[in-house]
Amino acid sequence: MGVNTQIPLPTAHTWLDDAHALIAGSLFIALGLTMFSHAGLLTGGVAGLAFLASYASQGSLGLYFFLFSLPFFWLSWTRLGAEFTLKSFGAVSLVALSTSLAPRMVRFELLNPWLAAVLGGCLVGFGLLALLRHRASVGGVNILAQWLQQSRGISAGRVQMSVDVGVVLLALTLVPPERVLQSVLGAVVVGAILTLNHKPGRYLGV
Repeated sequence: MGVNTQIPLPTAHTWLDDAHALIAGSLFIALGLTMFSHAGLLTGGVAGLAFLASYASQGSLGLYFFLFSLPFFWLSWTRLGAEFTLKSFGAVSLVALSTSLAPRMVRFELLNPWLAAVLGGCLVGFGLLALLRHRASVGGVNILAQWLQQSRGISAGRVQMSVDVGVVLLALTLVPPERVLQSVLGAVVVGAILTLNHKPGRYLGV
């Protein structure tokens, strides 16, 4: 008896699949960012710029994240299509809202910054993975990384990791060196999850 080596056909996501992934992924990301914020850390990309603006002005992290993400939706609309853009806008809005409400709903009495970097990075990484596998993102560099992977075959995880580490290193002007090192660890965790799990042909859902 021969072994069936036929590759299964892709299975299309339903609207319920997409809705579940967008909500769960966005909440994972919001919780990860909340852990970073509580520990005095930051991350890369647009979220990293939002962290820096929040630390410098004592303003809302969620608001800065939403505002800084808006310009990238032009690239998303013109290069990745309306479906990806609308899903991503919904995810960005949910992450921004959840992050803004988090201080009223989530408290950490004790949270070691090194642990926050790893656990927060895992939450953000798997949240991003859920969104990307359902053709969405949380805007900013994530949109650019997704476009480069689709159009040029460049790993989205590597693009995300490179930009994230660069932004985190710029934070030395506002954040103590130890916190920057912990933030780099968090960025590496996020990038590693995407690099290892988000590859062309790896996931058959469409």
